Amino acid sequence: MTPRLLCMAVLVLAAHLALTKAAVRVWGIQASGLEGDPTGPPDPYIKVWCGSSFGGMTEFYRDTQRPSWNAEFRFSNCKANDILKLEVWDKDLNLDDHLGTCTTQVQRGLNRNKSCRVGKGSLTYNFLRK
Repeated sequence: MTPRLLCMAVLVLAAHLALTKAAVRVWGIQASGLEGDPTGPPDPYIKVWCGSSFGGMTEFYRDTQRPSWNAEFRFSNCKANDILKLEVWDKDLNLDDHLGTCTTQVQRGLNRNKSCRVGKGSLTYNFLRK
């Protein structure tokens, strides 16, 4: 094999590894029926973990019980049987209110429309474990 072909093969392999780096991908997060404090509708946002890795959080939406986020979270070190956790929060001026938590054990493959209760409302999301 010529040095040029070897270099090309290494680059193709590196590109493939970069594309498959995220072991778990979470997306399509939406909620319905969320309740905030007694003063009005919530300003909801989501925090996401896989195992002990914090993936980040969504933006918050003002005064809505039916948010839908475009955010996508990727975890490169999340393994099968780790716990995927999505926490639902209501943004406030001082202390944010925790509305609920969804947890599921990570399984290989495509997991569509996973759903759980959040108070009187619900949260739905998708995740893929390679």
